[in-house]
Amino acid sequence: MARQSRHALPLPVLVTRPEPQASRFAADFRARLGDSVRVVLSPLMAPVFLSPPLPMAKALVLTSESAVQALPGLSGPLPRRAFCVGGRTAEAAHAAGLEAMSAEGDAAALAALILSASPEGPLLWLRGEDTAGDLAGTLARAGVRLEQAVVYRQDPQPLSPTAQALLRGPDPVIVPLFSPRTAGLFAEAAIGGTAPLHLCSMSAAVDRAASDLAVRSRTIAARPTGEALLADVEKTIRALLSA
Repeated sequence: MARQSRHALPLPVLVTRPEPQASRFAADFRARLGDSVRVVLSPLMAPVFLSPPLPMAKALVLTSESAVQALPGLSGPLPRRAFCVGGRTAEAAHAAGLEAMSAEGDAAALAALILSASPEGPLLWLRGEDTAGDLAGTLARAGVRLEQAVVYRQDPQPLSPTAQALLRGPDPVIVPLFSPRTAGLFAEAAIGGTAPLHLCSMSAAVDRAASDLAVRSRTIAARPTGEALLADVEKTIRALLSA
């Protein structure tokens, strides 16, 4: 007789990243694992777009899709060339009419892409209030002039009632975490919860932001990409189903 998992199906996966990225990640996950998972969306942050004065630049630097979403509200001419941190950001930039190049990685990979291109400066980094990595410092040490403009901020939001109920329940909850700030917000929101938590973090920095949280398991993605994180979540689910 086939062995049955002691965990009830579908297993809950709590996605706390902002929209529209949360819904897209959920769709990718459902396509991959189907009815074995129940994806609960509860973004812990929502973007608020800003319109600061912009300096002149020869090319843009984009480290998030939210920065691309801010473009319609910005005034003044912008360069069409854009150095992007990853494929999703590059896709969004291309859809917005930019000539996008993707580093397919993190801030370090983006800095390497920019330096390999030897672009004529200055560059303009359209970013949020909170950033990870030392992109500005790396480029400055290499002699690249980088201007910066904060074009959005992410305002905190509480967990939804459904998400709160998950954390108060007895069943395991798998939580993919994409940024240090989201991880920190989740760690605060999960205080007092009883559910066994299984965290899957995009990077070591993300994992450290939730290091004080008591969990059953932790994984760190092999690469700082959504695909690598998705693979870790899938491995965690399969391990729970085989337990």
